[in-house]
Amino acid sequence: MTAPTAHRAGLCADRVVAVTGAGRGLGRAHALAFAAEGARVVVNDLGVGPDGSGGERSGGPARAVVEEIVAAGGEAVVHGGDVATAEGAASLVATALDAFGRLDTLVNNAGFLRDRMLVNLDEDDWDAVVRVHLRGHFLPLKHAAAHWRAETKAGRAPVARVINTSSGAGLLGSVGQVNYAAAKAGIVALTLVAAAELGRYGVHVNALAPAARTRMTERTFAKAMAAPGEGEFDAMAPANVSPLVVWLGSAASDGVTGRVFEAEAGRITVMEGWRPGPTDDRGARRSPAEAGETVRRLLADAEKPGQVYGAS
Repeated sequence: MTAPTAHRAGLCADRVVAVTGAGRGLGRAHALAFAAEGARVVVNDLGVGPDGSGGERSGGPARAVVEEIVAAGGEAVVHGGDVATAEGAASLVATALDAFGRLDTLVNNAGFLRDRMLVNLDEDDWDAVVRVHLRGHFLPLKHAAAHWRAETKAGRAPVARVINTSSGAGLLGSVGQVNYAAAKAGIVALTLVAAAELGRYGVHVNALAPAARTRMTERTFAKAMAAPGEGEFDAMAPANVSPLVVWLGSAASDGVTGRVFEAEAGRITVMEGWRPGPTDDRGARRSPAEAGETVRRLLADAEKPGQVYGAS
């Protein structure tokens, strides 16, 4: 492993950050923002198309981001592995250690879309989207966590951070995106469990549901994601989301773990998930009809759920 470089300035000075799916869109914005705050960055990207097909699979977009960081005076390296494989995820951690001698922050961001209505969705499109989003979060997190656990046992307690990327689709659902929504909902549960399990090793784990203009959103939500007129605030620019990600990935976020945030434009929201609402305990078994009467009464007092994206 290489020795750390001289001290750098910024909120993430001397931290080493790995960002998956960092060749374009949100991942690129995150990588650049971390570098601007003094982090050394491992830029992961396969260079595939918006649906996961084609592309170079050679890290071309990742190299462009690394070159941009280096040109601005920062430090970064390319990782072109598939983080939805055990080998690729392990090599992501190994790349950080080999290049910079440590890993402090993991940003799981890689993903793509294959949108279909439920009755038209085939198994391959289900499997591909769940694989890249959910497996592509689990495996890098698993390998990074194993490294940080080993560091703790060796007496080198880390100040480690993980930011997972969920979506409003995972929190509320989204018509035509059942595979994506299911994977993004799974990422929230992964985040909550990882935060509970890894806190003893100095690891904070949070999730983000961003809204920004990327290859995944600019077609699906073309009107909402359209660029503004000249001189107007670009509310959907990916760079609007990155400041929160950088703060969560820094040592300054001490004590913030197991949380889910929404971020878009100038807005940050703490999301509050499932918790008990109206309840009725009669201390005895109900008949089906009585159960229905109870449910109707409880629903009348319950908050209305948020509307599924795209629902009429």
